[in-house]
Amino acid sequence: MAVDINVVVLVGRLTRDCELKSTPQGTSVCRFSIAVNRRKRTGDRWEDEVSYFDVVLWGRSADTLNPYLQKGRQVSVEGELRQNRWEQDGKTNSKIEVVANNVQLLGGGNQAVPGSTPAPRNDSRMSQPSNMDFNNGPESFDDGDDIPF
Repeated sequence: MAVDINVVVLVGRLTRDCELKSTPQGTSVCRFSIAVNRRKRTGDRWEDEVSYFDVVLWGRSADTLNPYLQKGRQVSVEGELRQNRWEQDGKTNSKIEVVANNVQLLGGGNQAVPGSTPAPRNDSRMSQPSNMDFNNGPESFDDGDDIPF
């Protein structure tokens, strides 16, 4: 049986400051839009084509990231596409938005909100031995070449 997949990853810049609200049950909801540029060739010249995506972030992540999600900030968003449908004046409408599972702040640390504590770094890189042969220990790697580069 085939399984459907709904995953989207976007890197772009916020087009406006995020809006933080709460549901009647007290769950935080943060809404923002990002612009994603794509270079395309038209004849003999390159042009930028911009696409805009609405993003929704729920819960504790919405509270935590709210102060940092400001217009112009570059972010990486991983989530799923969700289509909302509603009827208004006898006409059926729909809108597709990204429901974020993970939002990462990109760019330098100098983009923090003035007067706030910088966001903690999520550095998941593992330290690895400097030699390339990981199976037999660090001393076992020898390519037999004395050329240093």
